Amino acid sequence: MTTAFPPLAIPSAVLKELRVRDDAGHPPRPYPDDEGDAPLRCCLRSSTAGERIALISYAPLRRWAAQTGADPGAYDEQGPVFVHADDCGGPAGGNLGYPWARPGALRVLRRYDRRGHITGGRMLELPDDAQAAFAHALAEAFAEPETAQVHVRAVEYGCYHFRVDRP
Repeated sequence: MTTAFPPLAIPSAVLKELRVRDDAGHPPRPYPDDEGDAPLRCCLRSSTAGERIALISYAPLRRWAAQTGADPGAYDEQGPVFVHADDCGGPAGGNLGYPWARPGALRVLRRYDRRGHITGGRMLELPDDAQAAFAHALAEAFAEPETAQVHVRAVEYGCYHFRVDRP
């Protein structure tokens, strides 16, 4: 499935740094995932039982701002994300649609401008056709000319899932 607004995993160069020291300044603590189903932000899929993963702190706006010269100021956030403990090669097979899009899941789509400031947001309860719902909500977000990127997060825990850049 292809999407007009492709989800972006954490970039491999950033992951290389985060696997040494995360954005909170801590070294990762890899462990074997006994249960599986952890949302991996490195490859945009769920883990399987037995994979070595790590829960690390990630600051997506801070990382983006360092590349672009933006200044998110107080909008800079960091929080926990799961990644493979070792390089996994990133998302497989090109654009596979929106990850973790199960019906009933609650997501918030936060819009950011080129400065890294929040310009709006939208809560989305995913219906049976979650892919179409994401596509509609992202089209709505990017219809606003100031929207440079959208972060998708889980409502329940506030966890960052992925970013979508203006096409």
